[in-house]
Amino acid sequence: MDSVRLDVWLDVSCLFPTRSRAKAACEGGKVDVNGARAKPHREIRVGDRIAVSGGGPVGARRELIVRGLAERSIPKAKARELYEDVTPPAPPELVEARRMDRMLTPRDSGGRPDRRDRRERIRFKRERDR
Repeated sequence: MDSVRLDVWLDVSCLFPTRSRAKAACEGGKVDVNGARAKPHREIRVGDRIAVSGGGPVGARRELIVRGLAERSIPKAKARELYEDVTPPAPPELVEARRMDRMLTPRDSGGRPDRRDRRERIRFKRERDR
């Protein structure tokens, strides 16, 4: 095997959870191969450079070099051996800004409201509507 469809390889290498999501990303212009926009049916070979954008912070772009090919699902540990991640590290200013954003965003209370919370909301709405 000297080439594999791009959408199949993206799925097998665990970069996308399903082949259909990999296909949608390719059709949406989120995947480039060797600097050119790639369609899902494009054949890739060992040594190709793939850039995948999206799925993370704004402007996040992963740069990968294909090191192996597979057409069938394989264990995740072996799937990571199919590519080499050559994404440059984020600048320290951006890392610090992301950390500050996480610290300043309000935390969700999490889960469903219990009986007391529901009754408080009902009382609040009744008082507000009066």
